[in-house]
Amino acid sequence: MPRPSGRPGSSARLKLALSYAGFLFVAGALLLAVVWWFLLRYVPDNSQGLLGVSPNRYLLVRTFAPAAAVAMAFLLVFGLVGGWILAGRMLRPLALITDAARAAGRGSLSHRIRMEGRQDEFRELSDAFDSMLDRLESHVGEQQRFAANASHELRTPLAISRTLLDVARKDPGQDHGELVERLYAVNTRAIGLTEALLLLSRGDRGNFTHEDVDLSLVAEEAVETLLPLAERRRITLDVTGGAARTSGSAELLLRMVTNLVQNAVVHNLPAGGTVAIHTQEYGGTSVLRVENTGRALPADLVATLTEPFRRGTDRVRADEHTAGVGLGLAIVHSIVRAHGGTLDLTPRPAGGLVATVRLPAVT
Repeated sequence: MPRPSGRPGSSARLKLALSYAGFLFVAGALLLAVVWWFLLRYVPDNSQGLLGVSPNRYLLVRTFAPAAAVAMAFLLVFGLVGGWILAGRMLRPLALITDAARAAGRGSLSHRIRMEGRQDEFRELSDAFDSMLDRLESHVGEQQRFAANASHELRTPLAISRTLLDVARKDPGQDHGELVERLYAVNTRAIGLTEALLLLSRGDRGNFTHEDVDLSLVAEEAVETLLPLAERRRITLDVTGGAARTSGSAELLLRMVTNLVQNAVVHNLPAGGTVAIHTQEYGGTSVLRVENTGRALPADLVATLTEPFRRGTDRVRADEHTAGVGLGLAIVHSIVRAHGGTLDLTPRPAGGLVATVRLPAVT
């Protein structure tokens, strides 16, 4: 909702100039008052003056008053002109920041102030504004890529379904059982993608009820759920460590751990691989570490695995594994961020990946 425009007022530069001029005028008036109080009041006010030689108060006032009036007028004009110039120099950085804010409001997020000079309040404000634009540009770009990828991913199963239906309509004698199975598989994938998108959006918003959650118990539950998948792939699951309590959504944290373990099982050796899950509390932080064997991963690929729809095409999958939607680690990253934690992904020298989640501990 646009903010209603207020009544027009004076510019900050004019207000500062008037403030400078008023300060100088008041300082001059105080100086004249001090002169009068500590000097002229002791001069005799008679026709002879002091000892018949010095001028009296009347003559001094007649002589001093015009010069004082000229001095006060000069101070007033000097304060206005000097204040206007100084205010312009002081407010010039604000004009640069205002121009950058207007450019950002028009959608140009690539503009940066990059104010030069010594470090002061305006320089700090400029640097903070540039940092905000960096984060905003990165976030907007990420959202645009996410929307484009989501549209593409959602369009694919719909296009496949339409093609299957067109083929069935043109060939009524086709086996409907096979058609139903294929449509069911495509629909299941579309539902899974939609649920993943909703979960990712929920994690980004962070609007969930907080409760005490022990990551060690969550890890055991996730391992129990994924044990049949690991046995089919002949992958060994090993859970170690102690209690690691944190505050958050039990449902989202379970999805986080499940995604990490499932990712470790799927992207592993064809057979004989291992997945090690370890939980502990250290220095006010609850730590969950999921480490798996596998092929060697380049560092540049690992740095992009938390991006939405990044499937890690260079990583090894078993032949029977159906390609996912590329949101597993993106959901994990979103949940960790919503809980005020951090996610670190590092490749193992011997091959595989180490995923470390750090969340605030509950004492």
